[in-house]
Amino acid sequence: MGKRTQAAKRQYTDEFKDETVRLAESIGGNQAAKRLGIPESSMWNWIRLNRQGKLKNAGGVAKSFKPGQSELEAENERLRRELVNTKADLEIVKMRRRIS
Repeated sequence: MGKRTQAAKRQYTDEFKDETVRLAESIGGNQAAKRLGIPESSMWNWIRLNRQGKLKNAGGVAKSFKPGQSELEAENERLRRELVNTKADLEIVKMRRRIS
């Protein structure tokens, strides 16, 4: 049997964890973990700690992030603009295919 080598334990800053949880809340925990290349178990631990108010943010104070109405409206508007742009890009691609 081969000898197992132990992977180095990665250290993450509180700021990284806080931003990661925010991303997970917007796109989902598994997808955020894949996108950032971190273990899903770490992601879910940070989400759990955040919900319990035990995850420290960059300032070192425990907080739970729940977006207010204005943040949600701003995000919805941003997503609507992104959708319009994506649809326009898709139409351009379709037109180019017809021409070719």
